Amino acid sequence: MKTLDLGGSWRMRRLDEAEWIPSVVPGSVYNDLLNAGKMEDPFYRENDRKALLLSQYDYEYEKRFCIDEDFLNEDRILLRCEGLDTLAEIRINGHEIARTDNMHRTYEFDLKHLLSEGDNVLVIIFRSPLKYIQEKHDDNPLWSVNGSLGFAYLRKAHYMFGWDWGPVLPDAGIWRPIQLIALSHPRIDEVYVVQDHLEEDRVNLNIRVGLERKPDRPITAVLELFYPNGGILSAHQFQLVEASGNIHITINEPQLWWPNGYGDQPLYQLEVRIAEDSLSIDKKSLRIGLRTITVNQQEDPWGRSFAFCVNGLEIFAMGGNYVPEDNLISRGSREKTERIIRDCVRANYNSIRVWGGGYYPEDYFYDLCDEYGLLVWQDHLFACAVYDFTEDFRVNVIEEVTQNMKRIRHHASLGLWCGNNEIEWAWVDWDIGQSPKLKSDYIKQFEYVLPEIAKKVDPQTFYWLASPSSFGGFDQPNSQDYGDMHDWSIWHGRKPFTDFRSRFPRFMSEFGLQAFPSYKTVKTFTLPEDRNVFSAVMENHQKHEDGLSPMLHYLAQYFKMPKDFQSFLYVSQLMQAEGVRYGVEHWRRNRGRCMGAIYWQLNDAWPVASWSSLDYFGRWKALHYAAKRFYAPLLISAHEDGNKVSLHITNEMRKDVAGTITWRLCDLTSAVVCSGETEVIVTSLSTALCENIDLSPWLDNEDEVRSHYLEYSLTVDGESAGCGITVFAPPKHVQLDPAQLSVSITEHEQFFEFQISSSTFAMFVELDLEIDDVVFSDNYFHLAANQPKKITVSKEGMLRSLTIQEMKEQLVLRSLSDSYI
Repeated sequence: MKTLDLGGSWRMRRLDEAEWIPSVVPGSVYNDLLNAGKMEDPFYRENDRKALLLSQYDYEYEKRFCIDEDFLNEDRILLRCEGLDTLAEIRINGHEIARTDNMHRTYEFDLKHLLSEGDNVLVIIFRSPLKYIQEKHDDNPLWSVNGSLGFAYLRKAHYMFGWDWGPVLPDAGIWRPIQLIALSHPRIDEVYVVQDHLEEDRVNLNIRVGLERKPDRPITAVLELFYPNGGILSAHQFQLVEASGNIHITINEPQLWWPNGYGDQPLYQLEVRIAEDSLSIDKKSLRIGLRTITVNQQEDPWGRSFAFCVNGLEIFAMGGNYVPEDNLISRGSREKTERIIRDCVRANYNSIRVWGGGYYPEDYFYDLCDEYGLLVWQDHLFACAVYDFTEDFRVNVIEEVTQNMKRIRHHASLGLWCGNNEIEWAWVDWDIGQSPKLKSDYIKQFEYVLPEIAKKVDPQTFYWLASPSSFGGFDQPNSQDYGDMHDWSIWHGRKPFTDFRSRFPRFMSEFGLQAFPSYKTVKTFTLPEDRNVFSAVMENHQKHEDGLSPMLHYLAQYFKMPKDFQSFLYVSQLMQAEGVRYGVEHWRRNRGRCMGAIYWQLNDAWPVASWSSLDYFGRWKALHYAAKRFYAPLLISAHEDGNKVSLHITNEMRKDVAGTITWRLCDLTSAVVCSGETEVIVTSLSTALCENIDLSPWLDNEDEVRSHYLEYSLTVDGESAGCGITVFAPPKHVQLDPAQLSVSITEHEQFFEFQISSSTFAMFVELDLEIDDVVFSDNYFHLAANQPKKITVSKEGMLRSLTIQEMKEQLVLRSLSDSYI
């Protein structure tokens, strides 16, 4: 088998123009126009609206390449296109060979009869997606969210047509690798590994090697399995006389793969190659983790459970919803994705949900989740829309889903497949006004066709009909008692975020509140005159249909009016972090009844006010620092109710914990009013109410409530294992004095150390650098008066090496009182 990479230098033009410009493949129309100076940065100010106009046109790509006689002498020559976005017409040497309409599929076409020795010309024309969906919608309107009419007709990442956190930027182009493959032998079509963990300390592997067709004569298959440390574990050779063959391998004393926080992530390397007459003709390699993963659903007093079960242990899923990393997909890289995944682990994630309005990520995304231990909830790519399930659409979708399930299914991190995002719920509760025929189409597509593909292609992985869902069949799809739940009564419904404590979902897979990104991020897309939250530019970088109305609503409930623009950004992040914290701590205190909290959302596709905890540039918002605390494997949390407080320990570790809880009621000078101490033992994978505290003797009037706070901590084996501070009034009513913050910085070999002090009790102390980006060991924390807190910054994770002098010059400190005084 021979290959010719067709990536690299191409040329492209707008079809109605004569001028050609250089192009890079893989890439996109927008990327090429930007590089050629034909388009302004779509993320700057209101340029996304100008960029959108460019998608009304068609674009032509051209590649000239040379092939030799040896290449032409093979029996077949295939053009392999791993990603064409989306309405593509493909021509070779002047002959049209295909038209494609699905960016999520890989296409192959035999070109041998059309190729010549020497020079050849490949042309791909991309038609306007905007014109296409508008014509389809005009002919037969289909419901979809956000006013993005018609996108359900096109198998193109839906977020490109705008969402309430992203712009309408329907890019196009050759977005994944493209190559020629010359061959005269069968190829490996699949390597499918089935794990049997029925025996203790032994795993049996059933490995199926499938060819794309039955061989004309026997083919030798060679299989090698390597330990995680690289040593060879097993080697086998067998003959393939049919289109597939199986081999069984037993692994004694297997090293099990675990999600982050529960154990290690050992990965075994599997190498398969096929040969004919001792000549290797194809090979494939996989990394696998030895584990069992399913979702347990058991009837119980509250309804029916929904819990990930890994290696026989039910875990509490903690993480965020992952959306595409950029509206210009070609800007992505393994390094950028690894930074996001690494920051998830630093914030104590053990799970991540790939939302269905984007695209199936690159292989390296799943590789990284395998390596770092993030359990993947993978949506299929259908979200918030109604689909016309025609025969052509059915055939297209079956191939799309089959290809991607085969590509992804071997990954250790894959936890479940899910049919769609919010469509069953929309049919029941959103008054979408669509025909009975389309409702019947939903059942066909999502409750028959897609589940049948899963049974055939990946029966070992748990399959979930929709998110949210309970039973399917439009039966209570967003019930808190069954399946998973999305709760948007907080934010869209304007209920106070304290109302999260009245929710007892079995698994909360979407919830959240918005916040602005950091001032450094805002400066990248604004001019100084734009820096008002109601300016046209700032409103353009807020894509929610209600604009700032929900944010102002929640700010008014909990915080004083910020004194200036930068303070508004800061306080919006505090509001977001506090809201999500209320929910997660409550659900973790109810472990067993609730077994997952996946907030919306992890990341951004452009710089914007959104629900993310990491902004477009990867900068940690207050929410991501809060997640590091509320997703800690060992969590101490407080539930205040008037002047009474209950202290809880949630232990998400695989070992029992014995320790000491210490609490102190303090006034705002941090003088101790009363205190207590309790010895506790909390069993593994459980939660416990450890102490009830009645503070009514000290908090018997509104003035006392507003002028005291409760400090609590857990000590295990002489070391701090968690702490927190609770106030008894909304932060806007806490009678804070102006806090004088001071800091000393020392440099060590591997990190910088900051000692932070305050003259009085300070809330939500923020550390930041004016120019550079670093991740602090903690941030947006409460600080008692005259009790220094140590914060560190690891040098290993810094994007640029900094001197201690640069740290001192750039460091900026503030606390809540600075936002309004």
